[in-house]
Amino acid sequence: MKENELASDLLRGRLVRLCAVDPETLSKSFVRWSHDSEYWRLMAATPPYPWSVEGVRKFIEKDLMKDDPRNVFFAIRSLEEDQIIGEVGLDGISYNQGDTFVGIGIGDRENWNKGYGTDAMNVMLRYAFTELNLHRVSLTVFDYNRRAIRSYEKCGFRMEGHAREVLQREGRRWDILFMGILREEWQALNA
Repeated sequence: MKENELASDLLRGRLVRLCAVDPETLSKSFVRWSHDSEYWRLMAATPPYPWSVEGVRKFIEKDLMKDDPRNVFFAIRSLEEDQIIGEVGLDGISYNQGDTFVGIGIGDRENWNKGYGTDAMNVMLRYAFTELNLHRVSLTVFDYNRRAIRSYEKCGFRMEGHAREVLQREGRRWDILFMGILREEWQALNA
């Protein structure tokens, strides 16, 4: 979707749409996703934890749903089946500096490698740069998450640095990579 086509639906991409987080629905999905150890290792530096639906729902209601303009979270729904397939959010938005961090996760393995994450990230970047008027969006990713790195690069993110050997997984140390994209870089890709 090109920048001049934005008026149609700001939160809709080619494959997904971003929608409000419903604590009840998202908590059930998140608990299912978090019981997949590969999903958890791609998303979090902490060891897997057996989350309960009630515990996740309370966290969403208490922390994610509070009226804080520095944080914006969406559920990701596939257009084809209209099912929640993931989550994406902007965290720590600095409006005076014009920057933020983005985080994204596609839950069930059957939805991996279908372009949903790339499409959702493109929609989120459009929202960040056109609606919120931000200047830059940053993210971190684990060095071993090559699929995510390729997706981020497709969206225009550039490698900016790394923290060496932060993460211990399977008897090996891994780096955390820092990536970022500026509004003018995004605009050039979407002109």
